Amino acid sequence: MAQRVLVVDDEKWVVDAVRRYLEEAGYEVAFAYDGAAALDEFTRHNPDLVILDWLLPKLDGISVAEHIRRTSRAPIIMLTAKTGEEDRLQGFAAGVDDYVAKPFSARELEARVRAVLRRFAGDESPILQVGDVRLDREQRMAWVRGHAIDLSAMAFDLLAFLMTHPGRVFTRLELLEAVRGETYGSFERSVDSHIKRLRQKIEEDPADPKYVLTVFGIGYKMARGDETSSSSEGSAPGKGEA
Repeated sequence: MAQRVLVVDDEKWVVDAVRRYLEEAGYEVAFAYDGAAALDEFTRHNPDLVILDWLLPKLDGISVAEHIRRTSRAPIIMLTAKTGEEDRLQGFAAGVDDYVAKPFSARELEARVRAVLRRFAGDESPILQVGDVRLDREQRMAWVRGHAIDLSAMAFDLLAFLMTHPGRVFTRLELLEAVRGETYGSFERSVDSHIKRLRQKIEEDPADPKYVLTVFGIGYKMARGDETSSSSEGSAPGKGEA
Protein backbone atom coordinates (compact mmCIF):
# COMPACT_ATOMS: atom_id res chain seq x y z
CA MET A 1 0.00 0.00 0.00
CA ALA A 2 1.39 3.40 -0.99
CA GLN A 3 2.30 5.81 1.80
CA ARG A 4 0.20 8.97 1.92
CA VAL A 5 1.63 12.50 2.15
CA LEU A 6 -0.35 15.65 2.92
CA VAL A 7 1.05 18.73 1.14
CA VAL A 8 0.00 22.14 2.51
CA ASP A 9 0.94 25.41 0.82
CA ASP A 10 -1.00 28.51 -0.18
CA GLU A 11 0.79 28.67 -3.53
CA LYS A 12 -0.91 26.35 -6.00
CA TRP A 13 2.18 25.90 -8.16
CA VAL A 14 4.14 24.64 -5.14
CA VAL A 15 1.42 22.12 -4.29
CA ASP A 16 1.17 21.01 -7.93
CA ALA A 17 4.95 20.60 -8.29
CA VAL A 18 5.38 18.65 -5.05
CA ARG A 19 2.28 16.57 -5.70
CA ARG A 20 3.39 15.61 -9.20
CA TYR A 21 6.92 14.70 -8.09
CA LEU A 22 5.77 12.61 -5.12
CA GLU A 23 3.09 10.80 -7.13
CA GLU A 24 5.71 9.87 -9.71
CA ALA A 25 7.79 8.51 -6.83
CA GLY A 26 4.91 6.24 -5.78
CA TYR A 27 3.23 8.19 -2.96
CA GLU A 28 -0.44 9.02 -2.56
CA VAL A 29 -0.84 12.78 -2.11
CA ALA A 30 -3.55 14.82 -0.41
CA PHE A 31 -3.32 18.61 -0.36
CA ALA A 32 -4.65 21.83 1.14
CA TYR A 33 -4.09 25.54 0.55
CA ASP A 34 -4.71 26.93 4.05
CA GLY A 35 -4.23 25.90 7.66
CA ALA A 36 -7.86 25.19 8.48
CA ALA A 37 -8.27 22.97 5.40
CA ALA A 38 -5.01 21.24 6.32
CA LEU A 39 -6.45 20.03 9.62
CA ASP A 40 -9.60 18.83 7.86
CA GLU A 41 -7.54 16.93 5.30
CA PHE A 42 -5.32 15.48 8.03
CA THR A 43 -8.36 14.11 9.86
CA ARG A 44 -9.86 12.78 6.63
CA HIS A 45 -6.76 11.08 5.22
CA ASN A 46 -4.60 10.26 8.27
CA PRO A 47 -1.38 10.78 6.26
CA ASP A 48 1.95 9.11 6.98
CA LEU A 49 3.76 12.45 6.62
CA VAL A 50 2.92 16.17 6.29
CA ILE A 51 4.78 18.73 4.17
CA LEU A 52 3.78 22.08 5.63
CA ASP A 53 4.36 25.72 4.73
CA TRP A 54 4.74 28.20 7.60
CA LEU A 55 2.91 31.24 6.19
CA LEU A 56 -0.63 29.99 5.56
CA PRO A 57 -4.04 31.71 5.47
CA LYS A 58 -6.55 31.13 8.30
CA LEU A 59 -4.10 29.17 10.47
CA ASP A 60 -0.31 29.40 10.23
CA GLY A 61 1.94 26.36 9.87
CA ILE A 62 3.18 26.45 13.45
CA SER A 63 -0.40 26.32 14.74
CA VAL A 64 -1.19 23.47 12.34
CA ALA A 65 1.84 21.53 13.59
CA GLU A 66 0.80 22.07 17.22
CA HIS A 67 -2.74 20.85 16.47
CA ILE A 68 -1.41 17.73 14.72
CA ARG A 69 0.96 16.95 17.60
CA ARG A 70 -1.91 16.81 20.07
CA THR A 71 -3.22 13.62 18.46
CA SER A 72 -0.54 12.26 16.14
CA ARG A 73 3.17 11.52 15.78
CA ALA A 74 3.05 11.67 11.97
CA PRO A 75 6.31 13.35 10.90
CA ILE A 76 6.16 16.94 9.68
CA ILE A 77 8.54 18.54 7.20
CA MET A 78 8.36 22.33 7.15
CA LEU A 79 8.80 23.64 3.59
CA THR A 80 9.40 27.35 4.08
CA ALA A 81 11.58 30.39 3.50
CA LYS A 82 11.61 31.00 7.28
CA THR A 83 14.72 29.00 8.16
CA GLY A 84 16.60 31.24 10.57
CA GLU A 85 17.81 29.74 13.84
CA GLU A 86 14.93 31.18 15.88
CA ASP A 87 12.42 30.02 13.27
CA ARG A 88 13.80 26.50 13.36
CA LEU A 89 13.75 26.41 17.16
CA GLN A 90 10.13 27.57 17.16
CA GLY A 91 9.27 24.92 14.58
CA PHE A 92 10.98 22.12 16.48
CA ALA A 93 9.19 23.19 19.67
CA ALA A 94 5.89 22.91 17.79
CA GLY A 95 6.69 19.36 16.69
CA VAL A 96 8.32 19.85 13.29
CA ASP A 97 10.75 17.03 12.45
CA ASP A 98 12.71 18.44 9.51
CA TYR A 99 13.14 21.57 7.40
CA VAL A 100 13.50 22.13 3.66
CA ALA A 101 14.23 25.70 2.63
CA LYS A 102 12.51 27.55 -0.19
CA PRO A 103 13.46 27.79 -3.00
CA PHE A 104 13.71 24.01 -2.89
CA SER A 105 14.87 21.09 -4.97
CA ALA A 106 12.13 18.51 -5.62
CA ARG A 107 14.81 15.82 -5.63
CA GLU A 108 16.06 16.89 -2.20
CA LEU A 109 12.52 17.11 -0.85
CA GLU A 110 11.75 13.56 -1.98
CA ALA A 111 15.00 12.35 -0.37
CA ARG A 112 13.99 14.04 2.91
CA VAL A 113 10.53 12.45 2.72
CA ARG A 114 12.03 8.99 2.26
CA ALA A 115 14.59 9.50 5.04
CA VAL A 116 12.05 10.80 7.56
CA LEU A 117 9.54 8.03 6.80
CA ARG A 118 12.27 5.42 7.07
CA ARG A 119 13.43 6.82 10.40
CA PHE A 120 9.92 6.91 11.84
CA ALA A 121 9.20 3.39 10.59
CA GLY A 122 12.03 2.21 12.82
CA ASP A 123 13.73 0.16 10.10
CA GLU A 124 16.87 2.30 9.96
CA SER A 125 19.54 0.53 11.98
CA PRO A 126 21.67 2.68 14.28
CA ILE A 127 24.70 0.61 13.25
CA LEU A 128 26.53 1.50 10.05
CA GLN A 129 29.53 -0.30 8.61
CA VAL A 130 31.69 0.21 5.52
CA GLY A 131 34.75 -1.98 5.30
CA ASP A 132 36.61 -1.74 8.62
CA VAL A 133 34.78 1.42 9.70
CA ARG A 134 31.86 0.85 12.10
CA LEU A 135 29.61 3.51 13.62
CA ASP A 136 26.81 3.50 16.20
CA ARG A 137 24.55 6.52 15.71
CA GLU A 138 22.65 6.05 18.98
CA GLN A 139 25.75 5.85 21.19
CA ARG A 140 27.69 8.23 18.89
CA MET A 141 30.70 5.91 18.86
CA ALA A 142 32.96 4.87 16.01
CA TRP A 143 35.53 2.14 15.49
CA VAL A 144 38.19 1.51 12.87
CA ARG A 145 39.57 -2.01 12.55
CA GLY A 146 38.04 -2.77 15.96
CA HIS A 147 39.59 0.19 17.78
CA ALA A 148 37.42 3.01 19.15
CA ILE A 149 38.22 6.48 17.80
CA ASP A 150 37.36 9.95 19.08
CA LEU A 151 35.57 12.21 16.62
CA SER A 152 34.36 15.78 16.90
CA ALA A 153 30.60 16.30 16.61
CA MET A 154 30.99 17.62 13.05
CA ALA A 155 33.29 14.77 11.99
CA PHE A 156 30.91 12.18 13.46
CA ASP A 157 27.90 13.69 11.70
CA LEU A 158 29.77 13.90 8.38
CA LEU A 159 30.89 10.29 8.68
CA ALA A 160 27.40 9.08 9.65
CA PHE A 161 25.79 10.92 6.73
CA LEU A 162 28.31 9.65 4.18
CA MET A 163 28.07 6.08 5.50
CA THR A 164 24.30 6.23 5.19
CA HIS A 165 24.72 6.89 1.44
CA PRO A 166 27.78 4.87 0.32
CA GLY A 167 28.76 5.51 -3.27
CA ARG A 168 26.68 8.69 -3.58
CA VAL A 169 28.50 11.94 -4.34
CA PHE A 170 27.66 15.10 -2.36
CA THR A 171 28.75 18.67 -2.89
CA ARG A 172 30.22 20.59 0.03
CA LEU A 173 27.03 22.64 0.33
CA GLU A 174 24.89 19.49 0.40
CA LEU A 175 27.04 18.12 3.23
CA LEU A 176 26.70 21.36 5.19
CA GLU A 177 22.93 21.32 4.74
CA ALA A 178 22.71 17.66 5.75
CA VAL A 179 24.74 17.87 8.96
CA ARG A 180 24.27 21.47 10.07
CA GLY A 181 21.20 22.79 8.24
CA GLU A 182 23.31 25.55 6.71
CA THR A 183 24.16 26.21 3.06
CA TYR A 184 26.14 29.43 3.31
CA GLY A 185 28.78 29.55 0.60
CA SER A 186 31.24 31.25 2.93
CA PHE A 187 31.38 28.06 5.02
CA GLU A 188 31.72 25.73 2.04
CA ARG A 189 35.48 25.28 2.27
CA SER A 190 35.28 24.44 5.97
CA VAL A 191 34.06 21.02 4.86
CA ASP A 192 37.52 20.34 3.42
CA SER A 193 39.12 20.90 6.82
CA HIS A 194 36.63 18.59 8.53
CA ILE A 195 37.16 15.91 5.89
CA LYS A 196 40.93 16.19 6.30
CA ARG A 197 40.67 15.66 10.06
CA LEU A 198 38.19 12.82 9.58
CA ARG A 199 40.60 11.05 7.22
CA GLN A 200 43.35 11.34 9.81
CA LYS A 201 41.13 9.36 12.16
CA ILE A 202 39.84 6.59 9.88
CA GLU A 203 42.30 6.13 7.03
CA GLU A 204 45.45 4.03 7.22
CA ASP A 205 47.04 6.56 4.85
CA PRO A 206 45.15 9.89 4.97
CA ALA A 207 47.04 11.08 1.87
CA ASP A 208 45.72 8.08 -0.08
CA PRO A 209 42.22 7.53 1.32
CA LYS A 210 40.13 4.47 0.59
CA TYR A 211 36.99 5.41 2.52
CA VAL A 212 36.19 9.13 2.16
CA LEU A 213 36.95 9.88 -1.48
CA THR A 214 37.20 13.19 -3.33
CA VAL A 215 35.27 13.48 -6.58
CA PHE A 216 36.91 16.24 -8.57
CA GLY A 217 34.76 19.22 -9.41
CA ILE A 218 31.89 17.97 -7.24
CA GLY A 219 32.68 17.05 -3.64
CA TYR A 220 33.00 13.86 -1.62
CA LYS A 221 31.58 10.37 -1.27
CA MET A 222 31.91 7.33 0.98
CA ALA A 223 33.29 4.34 -0.83
CA ARG A 224 31.01 1.31 -1.04
CA GLY A 225 32.16 -1.81 0.75
CA ASP A 226 33.42 -3.37 -2.47
CA GLU A 227 35.50 -0.25 -3.25
CA THR A 228 37.48 -0.03 -0.03
CA SER A 229 40.25 -2.34 -1.17
CA SER A 230 41.53 0.46 -3.39
CA SER A 231 41.01 4.21 -3.66
CA SER A 232 42.03 4.49 -7.31
CA GLU A 233 38.73 4.47 -9.19
CA GLY A 234 39.07 7.45 -11.49
CA SER A 235 36.99 9.79 -9.35
CA ALA A 236 39.32 9.81 -6.36
CA PRO A 237 42.23 12.26 -6.16
CA GLY A 238 45.80 11.33 -6.57
CA LYS A 239 48.04 10.70 -3.57
CA GLY A 240 48.49 13.79 -1.45
CA GLU A 241 45.49 15.70 -2.82
CA ALA A 242 42.59 16.79 -0.62
